Amino acid sequence: MIIACPACATRYVVPDSAIGVDGRTVRCAKCRHSWFQAGPEIAIPADRAEPRPATPAPVPQREPAPSAMPRPDADRPDQPQADAFRTAGSAVAERPVAPPPVPDYPVAASPAASAPTPDPIPPRVYDDDDSLGYGASTFAHEPPFRPRRNWLKIYTLGAAAFAVVACVGIAAVAWYGLPDWAPLARQSFADAQPDLTLDFPPNRMDRRTLPNGTKFFGISGKVTNVGKERRTVPSIRFVLQDKQGLTVYQFDIAPPKRQLAPGESVTINEARTDVPATAVAVLYGWTPG
Repeated sequence: MIIACPACATRYVVPDSAIGVDGRTVRCAKCRHSWFQAGPEIAIPADRAEPRPATPAPVPQREPAPSAMPRPDADRPDQPQADAFRTAGSAVAERPVAPPPVPDYPVAASPAASAPTPDPIPPRVYDDDDSLGYGASTFAHEPPFRPRRNWLKIYTLGAAAFAVVACVGIAAVAWYGLPDWAPLARQSFADAQPDLTLDFPPNRMDRRTLPNGTKFFGISGKVTNVGKERRTVPSIRFVLQDKQGLTVYQFDIAPPKRQLAPGESVTINEARTDVPATAVAVLYGWTPG
């Protein structure tokens, strides 16, 4: 039979035995609305119809015996006796006919009358714990009836999650900057600082060897405040490149003095022993941000 949810009009095809003759309470798998579903109308087969009472066979009526006709007699000497015979014949003709006798042996009944009446089909009962052995309820949120997926809700939740992740990522980049592994072009140097000049001669940025044979890369120079105001000195970045112009090494140097008065200078000396041998050019500037 086909049942329909009165709340959302979702239709289901279920066997008649699942509802039963007396009906049962069902629940919609889509909107979870519950209602009482009446049982199906079971048509009584023709062979199970109530037998009609047998019509008794008509009793044959006996024809009355013909009355005795008096023989003509010329002299009619026995006239009173003939009248007596005529009266007896009239009495026989007017006697009522008796019904046929009832037989002493049993009479076989017709097949329709002798057919036993079948018992009503008991409704099938479903139990969640399957203690009766009928299986799980067909209206549970399990196969073959699963709740439909709400794709609009799924897409909305996905878009909200993506927006939250994007906002967190943007805030992290703005606060901490891009990570070193990010394959994006990053600014190597910051903009020029007002009233501060860098002086690192090329002949004082080269490879050197100590008396004990240790090789290192030495840098010497100074920072000068040429303005008329006191300035803060940021860190200085040095970038070493190979012959193809690719960066092979970089490092930052913090000045020994952060505040410079007008006309004041600070000298910077640095030595590095882990510089790659492929480095042939040196770029320097203020450390960004």
